[in-house]
Amino acid sequence: MANTAQIGVADVHEAIAATMPDEHCLVFRDRRFTWREVTERTRRLANWLLTQGLGCHTERADLAAHESGQDHVAIYLHNGNEYLETMLGAFKARVVPFNVNYRYVAEELHYLLDDAGARAIVVHSQFAPQLAAVLPHLPRLTVILQVPDESGHALLPGAVWYEDALAASSTDRPSVDCSADDLYMLYTGGTTGMPKGVMWRNGDAMVECFGGSPTATTIGEFVVEATTGLRALLAPPFMHGAGHWMSFRTWLGGGTVFVQSQPDHLDAHDIWSLVERERLNFLLIVGDAFARPLIDGLDRRDDEPYDLDSLTVILSGGAPLSSNLKAELIDRLPTVMIVDGLGSSEAGGQLAHVSAGAHAQTGTFELTPGNVVLSPDLDRVLTADDDQLGWLAKTGRLALGYLGDESKTARTYPSIDGVRYAVPGDRARYLDTDTIELRGRDSVTINSGGEKIFAEEVEAALRAHPAIYDCVVAGRPSRRWGSEVVAIISIRAGFDVDDAALLTEARRHVASYKLPKQIIRVDDVVRSPSGKADYRWARELATTR
Repeated sequence: MANTAQIGVADVHEAIAATMPDEHCLVFRDRRFTWREVTERTRRLANWLLTQGLGCHTERADLAAHESGQDHVAIYLHNGNEYLETMLGAFKARVVPFNVNYRYVAEELHYLLDDAGARAIVVHSQFAPQLAAVLPHLPRLTVILQVPDESGHALLPGAVWYEDALAASSTDRPSVDCSADDLYMLYTGGTTGMPKGVMWRNGDAMVECFGGSPTATTIGEFVVEATTGLRALLAPPFMHGAGHWMSFRTWLGGGTVFVQSQPDHLDAHDIWSLVERERLNFLLIVGDAFARPLIDGLDRRDDEPYDLDSLTVILSGGAPLSSNLKAELIDRLPTVMIVDGLGSSEAGGQLAHVSAGAHAQTGTFELTPGNVVLSPDLDRVLTADDDQLGWLAKTGRLALGYLGDESKTARTYPSIDGVRYAVPGDRARYLDTDTIELRGRDSVTINSGGEKIFAEEVEAALRAHPAIYDCVVAGRPSRRWGSEVVAIISIRAGFDVDDAALLTEARRHVASYKLPKQIIRVDDVVRSPSGKADYRWARELATTR
């Protein structure tokens, strides 16, 4: 019998759909799609992609871990049915879907689409101008599907409206045979520098990222276990792993995915009223940046509270959820269980911590099979007797590596005594035999509102202004965002420039959400004798000013 790693997502979704064709699979605004309808729509999309010549051209067995033999389709969309349909339809065509951060400016967008070697893209109309600006420099990107929205932007030259493509295609099952070796690719937020495409075998991703049953060994066994009854609202952007991972987890459990009516921003009333109206039992958020406004939304309705009795689980992933906000959520929703989920693009889901009742804690996790702490020099597996700050690591089913980057793949996936590990970069130490304390990323990445911001790219954007002599970027705690970006700069002699001019230049190079919330001016930026920035000094200064 095949093990779970030999079964792909598309085949399992088709099998589950056959058992509940008339049940709701996906709900967005006033559109309620049954499992039969999602199956037909994703088959249509797959068949259209195949008519464009897209698919798999080299099988996995003939490729190195950092190589892809399939065509790649970019998903440049806000949350909606089209996002998840594109992922599933691409899988059915043996095309690799990957995420695009819709906040990127042209420079970042070009880098991402070029690095991914995108052949196709599905784009909301509001992003058409940004895409049009980079298309002349992306000769491989020739297949464009456009989704209309409130922006009213016209169809891009050479593009096809999304629904027209579906209407022109067959509902027959695509002629290609999907493989568990087909790729799923997730671009990182840049925690290790510029964004990188993390490539997973489809079969491995189904278990480690999408929550497929770890014990099922046949498609039939997956179907039997698809009885979770989840009615889930996945509030974060699907462009982040947390959002679409939990969407597929819901589907593989036979549940229904709900999308909020206002996916382009966080609207607390939109979220809570949807939970109330649809009697949802599961809500996914991203740390403090989601929790704080959602709690404020509950407070605004004290005189006329929402009926949220159906809600049983709030899962936070992608950014820390502080213990005080957990306590506030539990106080307002005493029957709800708060779960911290820990995972990464490189390792998939790893650990979870549950808070309920009067207990709310953050930063500690019980180790589960396959998760270990490695020594600081990555040469051995630590035990509970080792009082060292090591690296949280995972073994078992892991991503293949980074697209086109053999050396980074080797660094992130070291082998110790013949065992391959994923080391995403989280520092941890043992508290006891079964429990670890997570100390955070050993890098200068700033996690602001669920967005991972790499300090060096913000520094580079600021340095593009000729008045900047030196600068360093650090994060500081923020009640609203969890962390926020602060820039510490020194100005070249003879220049007189205000903060607005500096931010205007920086905005040309990075998305607005990466810009510093405050600029602190100093005579000299502190660096080590070797010239490296003193980020400890920078964080202390940013926090106290």
